Amino acid sequence: MLGRLPSVLVVSAAGSAALILSRAAVVRSTPTAVLGNLMSKKFGPPVVMGDESLMSPKAHGTSATPVQQGLRWNCDVATADRICNFNRHYAEFAGYWETTTFLKDENGGAEIQFYDSNTGELLFSAPKNRSWEDFVKESKSHGWPSFRDDEVNWDYVRVLADGETVSTAGTHLGHNLPDGKGNRYCINLVSVAGKPTDA
Repeated sequence: MLGRLPSVLVVSAAGSAALILSRAAVVRSTPTAVLGNLMSKKFGPPVVMGDESLMSPKAHGTSATPVQQGLRWNCDVATADRICNFNRHYAEFAGYWETTTFLKDENGGAEIQFYDSNTGELLFSAPKNRSWEDFVKESKSHGWPSFRDDEVNWDYVRVLADGETVSTAGTHLGHNLPDGKGNRYCINLVSVAGKPTDA
């Protein structure tokens, strides 16, 4: 595995050698659960922190149920199930959300509700306190729908110590990757393309 990671072999004048891995190489090669302990962080309010027990094995991966059929915006159900329920490390490919019908179906005329693809619980509402154009621009810039603190429904969303963002039902959503403006939740569209439970 180490052969594929960016590393530097340092040889001292005395002839001893040491392999030095970049921080990114260590992060990519270390399971999320271990990273949580190594990179444990507490995000300030309004973030609601969660613990690893949220992602414990359940009847269907980390969730009690598979994803809903007929996800919104023509999101692929198999991809959604893999990302939501059998994954802690990976994401839909960058820009995937732009290949769906999301941008065609949503025109920014109203706040959009994003529901858990497994449970149908409301997880995010956007845009809030910014324009539709700003939401789309930021999301395109990062490759995934990007939400801010005001757009998160903390009744059902938690952030783990390593930044992994999950639902209270065990759905992997994405990661909190703060920037100069504050918390930024890069979320897989397939994870939030569900239909409301009352629909």
